[in-house]
Amino acid sequence: MSREKSTFPQMAGAGFVDFVALSSIHCDGWGVSTIEHDEATAHLDRAAEIAQSSKAFDVAIANANTDGGLLHLRWATIGLPVSENNAHPFVYQGYTFIHNGSIEPATFLDPYIAPKYTAQIQGDTDSERYFYFILSQIDDYNGFEAGVTAAVKMLKENGDYSSINAMIMNETTYIAIAEFHADRRPSFGGPDYYELKYRVSDEGVVVASTGWPQYGWQDLPNHHMLVVDRETLTTKVVEL
Repeated sequence: MSREKSTFPQMAGAGFVDFVALSSIHCDGWGVSTIEHDEATAHLDRAAEIAQSSKAFDVAIANANTDGGLLHLRWATIGLPVSENNAHPFVYQGYTFIHNGSIEPATFLDPYIAPKYTAQIQGDTDSERYFYFILSQIDDYNGFEAGVTAAVKMLKENGDYSSINAMIMNETTYIAIAEFHADRRPSFGGPDYYELKYRVSDEGVVVASTGWPQYGWQDLPNHHMLVVDRETLTTKVVEL
């Protein structure tokens, strides 16, 4: 999120090249979504390709001059297909969402998703269902932050997951969720896998997973969420 329209490389800084290099491992798809602070509809580009060697990715990054966006490099959960419909972000009207982790089984949340959102599911992933479950809770609680909090609470109490880390945004608000089981980090990940960091500057707010240079960034503690008011770019960290 930024005060003025910016690109992902501008906001991430010199380390952006290192972030994209993670696609040599997170090689099961990429996606870019944007929504301006005064827009009603999110925009999406994604493909089941390796970002580092994808010409379409280069074009999407070059064209994403925005004051709000999400970028995801997918590392597919074992057993879930590699396809464009399974690539993140997911969008619905003015909401866009990404997730890192797994919820088992992938269909666990199906009974809790409102019918109007069930009809929107296009892929096979737990992540897409997690998105529509959150939207269902936002509707039920008549509020963005309240709905996200309720969704996380339900999963913490009833779900079987390694991580429900996620980022969700609309035109007014951005939320990053840090909620994971440290003892269920994947064997192929490092000791800081699933940890989230963020940076607040005069230009805006950037949040990202680890695995690339993030000097001077702050930790978003596990079991907390970061809430950003996109109008003022004020931030608060809330315990989950």
